[in-house]
Amino acid sequence: MNELDILAFGAHPDDVELGIAGIISKAVQKGLKVGIIDLTQGEMSTRGTIEERKKEAEEASNILGTMVRENLCLKDSEIQNTPEQRISVIKVIRKYRPKIILGTMFDDRHPDHHNAHFLIKEANYFSGLYKIETEHKPYRCQTLLFYYPYYEVKPPTFIIDISESFDIKINALQAYRSQFFNPNYFGNQTFISSERFWHSVRDRCAYWGGKINTSYAETVYTIEPVNLTPLIPLG
Repeated sequence: MNELDILAFGAHPDDVELGIAGIISKAVQKGLKVGIIDLTQGEMSTRGTIEERKKEAEEASNILGTMVRENLCLKDSEIQNTPEQRISVIKVIRKYRPKIILGTMFDDRHPDHHNAHFLIKEANYFSGLYKIETEHKPYRCQTLLFYYPYYEVKPPTFIIDISESFDIKINALQAYRSQFFNPNYFGNQTFISSERFWHSVRDRCAYWGGKINTSYAETVYTIEPVNLTPLIPLG
């Protein structure tokens, strides 16, 4: 069993990269062990196939330097906080026993992102219950942080400088050739495949960087008291 320092969850491949790829890269550069769990294969996306999304996610992970990337193959557009879906999340939390969990924040414009928040939060709590039996022993992560993939809906709890890892974030996002602005990919244009959205990624990170007098930054949220000790390497 390979225990991780950080386990980041996204509803779809590319969610983690959009919201916190800079933080992930920064953590890896500081020697932390990081993994990514995609809840779905993104099969309902207007652009891209399951096979394309899988290859893109693998390439992005190689760029970020994560130790683990798994896909739970839940149904895209059908993420719900159900016992069956919680068990899938509980299994990977117990398998990797992370010091920090990062998940999507509620009230995001995408229903899957919103629902994933509650699924991850409650699965982590139930992961500590001994009467729920899985292959690995019960474990409950004490530090839960959340992020918005698209844009911040609420004022953040923390702003983390990613200036030195911003270019890696952009490179990881460029791995998703079917999803983001790419004149060489033929398909219907979507919100995230527009040139305007692509420019907004830089603008967003520059805006939050300006709030803490750095070039680029990403934001995270807490919804309850957390232990700051595991976050010190990210400062």
